[in-house]
Amino acid sequence: MRIQIKWAVVAVTCLLIFSGCDQDAKSPLALAAAQEIKPGQSLGIESIPNLRDFGGYATSDGAIVARGLVFRANQLSGIADADMDKLAAIGLENAYDLRTAEEHELRPDELPPGVNYVWLDVLADSPQAGPAQLMKLMQDPQRANAALGGGGKIEENFKHSYREFVTLPCAQREFSKLYFSLSDENQLPAVFHCTTGRDRTGWAAAALLTLLGVPMDVVVEDYLRSNDYIIPAYQNVIDGFVAAGGDAEIPLAIFGVKKEYLDAAFDEMQTNYGSIENYFSEGLSIDADKQADLRDLYLSRP
Repeated sequence: MRIQIKWAVVAVTCLLIFSGCDQDAKSPLALAAAQEIKPGQSLGIESIPNLRDFGGYATSDGAIVARGLVFRANQLSGIADADMDKLAAIGLENAYDLRTAEEHELRPDELPPGVNYVWLDVLADSPQAGPAQLMKLMQDPQRANAALGGGGKIEENFKHSYREFVTLPCAQREFSKLYFSLSDENQLPAVFHCTTGRDRTGWAAAALLTLLGVPMDVVVEDYLRSNDYIIPAYQNVIDGFVAAGGDAEIPLAIFGVKKEYLDAAFDEMQTNYGSIENYFSEGLSIDADKQADLRDLYLSRP
């Protein structure tokens, strides 16, 4: 009942905000208030294009992942004033930042008043900091070409990083903190994010959806949706990189996602733990009882 009430409050608040002007009447958030947007779709906030509701998906046994409790996003910085009002309408309690220290110092989170900021650096132990460091190379096309161009180098780089999401002690520690917090309804609604909302955020969402029982093909589809929102948002950067002599495959790999990246993380999970349940219990110290709490909180029957 509490879950339903929270989603109703979010929907009504969004409807009140967006009903005041004609152009906003067609926004995804306004439509979500009147008729739920499809699972995995952007909420349509221009400054945060990859902001999406985590819920709405059906599990293999017919349950539905609750909407309005958890959201996933790209970086929460550079947000226009009008978009900040829309973000505030969600009624967030917590924002979980999965980025490195360098990333969040360069572009600190901008949050509505009253939202608690929580920093969880899942790549603190990584010497390369994976996807975070690749963004730097975009500023130097020739160096990027030498380091990552040709031969699938950048794809292998990302696969390695995704495996680290599963095995790095810092990743295990910080993802554990995230899921423990998300299991407490008093900490919700909440949003978790990284820079583009596709790698660290992508694994965080994919692992939890899998634990909840969402079919793998749907989990992959949700993961790949980041391509719809992040590549267009960075198109000018991509074009500039290519115009300066950069290999066109590099920015597409940096800003886009591929199924093979997520496959690498799940392969690492299977190799080390054998199942998603064991990954949560042995890798993240989230035992069977706490896993049951997550399912009870997020799953409902139609």
